[in-house]
Parts: sequence; C-alpha cells; structure tokens
Amino acid sequence: MSDPIPPSSRRPEKESVAVTAHLERLIATGAVAPGERLPSERALAEQLSVSRTTLREAMHELENKRLVERTRGRGTRVRELGDEARDLDALVASAGRQDDVAELRFAVEPLLARLAAQRATSASIAALEELVAASSGPITAARSLELDTTFHQTLASAAGNPLLSELQRLVVSWTTPLRRDSHAHRSGRVMSAQGHHAILVAVRAGDQAAAQRAMEDHLNEVREAIITERRRTDEREDGE
Repeated sequence: MSDPIPPSSRRPEKESVAVTAHLERLIATGAVAPGERLPSERALAEQLSVSRTTLREAMHELENKRLVERTRGRGTRVRELGDEARDLDALVASAGRQDDVAELRFAVEPLLARLAAQRATSASIAALEELVAASSGPITAARSLELDTTFHQTLASAAGNPLLSELQRLVVSWTTPLRRDSHAHRSGRVMSAQGHHAILVAVRAGDQAAAQRAMEDHLNEVREAIITERRRTDEREDGE
C-alpha cells in the first residue's frame, strides 16, 4: 500500500488493545480496503510506533476475527467478501427492496448485540467507545453516517462470529440509502448517537439481554424516523 497507516492516538493499559481497535476501525471504515496488503511487520510496527510483539498480538486478534488473512511468504491482507457475497450485493441493488433489508436488520443486529455483550474483547470495547465519543458532539451528516456504519460493523466483529460479521457487512452496504436519510437531519444524528451509547453501555456491562433490547429499541427508533420523513416527503410532493 502507498500511504502509511497512521498511529493510534489512544494508548490504554494494554497497548495491543489500542492497536487492535485502531486497525479494526480502519478496516471497518474502508480506510484500509478489502484485499489490500498491509506493510511488513517491521514497517507496520514503525508506522504505528509500537513494538513488533505488540503488533503480533493485535494481528492475532484481527486474524481470529477473520478481518485479516496472514499467509507465510505472502504477508497480511485485509480479507475480501467472496464472490457469493458480491452476487447478493448486486441482487439487492437491482431489486431496490430497502424495506426488506431493513427487516433483515431486525433479524440480525439484535443477535449481534447480544453476542457482543458475551464475547467482546477489551479492544472491541475500546473501539466502540471511541466511535460513541466521536458521535457525541456536533458533526456533519456525512461524518455521522460514517460513524454509524463503523459502529455497527465493529459491533459485528465483537460478536465473534465471522459468518454473521460478513452478513453485517452486506447489511451495512444494502441499508446505506436508508441510513443516509436518517442522518440527514440533526435529530436523526442525535438519535443515532444516543442509541449507540445505550448499546455500548450494555455490551460493556456484559448484559446480553440489555444489549439485545437496546439494539431493538435503536432499530425501532430509526424505522419510525424514516417512516415519518417519508410521510413528510409524500405530503410535500402532494402539495406541489
């Protein structure tokens, strides 16, 4: 890759936790793209200003989460979606059934929140905390959408099930139009931040039932906000 990976500004008690959270966030946002080869261990450790031992610990966790793939003699690459996933992506794009995809969120994401409360590592919780903190102040619609999608993908990684995590990647891409609508207004951005905070609190406490409820409440609020905005749009169009 041409651009060096920036070091993390956060250094919790265990340094590898910060490195894992930092790299996980870069992968989730696409700053380090699927299929991209990471620098050598020595170069990456220098870029991140950490020891090679710390880096190895972080890469081991990312590999366990199936976010990266390490091959002897070929280095480390960010994992890509399979051909089957891309075919499904094209199908949804052509069908345009966003309501169906929104229902899929209700089927998948409360379970992910529950599993995250059970399995989240310190690195995953640190990454979620950074995302929630970044969402708390005045931000643009584009930044709010970015933090939203990254939060949900990071939560999926924290759940520790690579199949569900891959499915969540698809759900995020499929629901981008709906998410963009909900973040277009300040009220939607505030609602998103508050929902994420409630989910984080439950996950951090290890309360599986509370995490599931918090996610369900969050998705219900998002759905109601989208329905309300659609109704207002229809009323404006009827009045023209």
